[in-house]
Amino acid sequence: MKIYKTLLFDVDDTLLDFGAAESTALHMLCEEQQITFTSELESLYKKINQGLWQAFEEGEIERDEVLNTRFSLLLKEYGHEADGRLLEEIYRGFLSEGNQLIEGALELITVLQDRFDLYIVTNGVSKTQDKRLRSSGLHPLFKGIFVSEDTGFQKPMKEYFDYVFARIPDFSLEQGLIIGDSLNADMKGGQLAGLDTCWFNPKKKTNHTDMVPTYEIQKLDELYQILG
Repeated sequence: MKIYKTLLFDVDDTLLDFGAAESTALHMLCEEQQITFTSELESLYKKINQGLWQAFEEGEIERDEVLNTRFSLLLKEYGHEADGRLLEEIYRGFLSEGNQLIEGALELITVLQDRFDLYIVTNGVSKTQDKRLRSSGLHPLFKGIFVSEDTGFQKPMKEYFDYVFARIPDFSLEQGLIIGDSLNADMKGGQLAGLDTCWFNPKKKTNHTDMVPTYEIQKLDELYQILG
């Protein structure tokens, strides 16, 4: 069994339930803007949003373009012109309140913090991620938190991981493991950086990529077996 020292955790849909936080924030935004919230609207938003974030992760667009155009693009589909930047600011306030934990996350991190060096590696907006991690109780359990907005790079870019590694004392690549739900951002990023990878796949999604994670788990507590 391989011995690990440093564990790098993704946040959204790995430790915090981003789907629940996103849905609640979108519902509140629609209510605030007097727009009828429907499952169709939510599905369309997710499609637009995921497409923009994927383009960002692949280096095709800047982060600000993701944030400031997703709601204007959404409402354009319904024949409305909207200030995407303003709607983003309102939505961001609602989203930052979303601290719903993935089942077993707080218990797992509480146990692991005494045996491993724990760090957060996440794409996103620093202020939002910081508030969510603090209100969930996870923040003080980690030795460091690296948000893409602060680094100037994003997962899966190797430069992002180089930035992280340079700021972890006595970091050993051979003793590092990244845990996350995204095949593109986390698994691909980890492999490009030379890390072992653990794909958190609770919905048992089919892997249609050429990524072969070192490990795959459906529940967070399965990590105990991997870590010994």
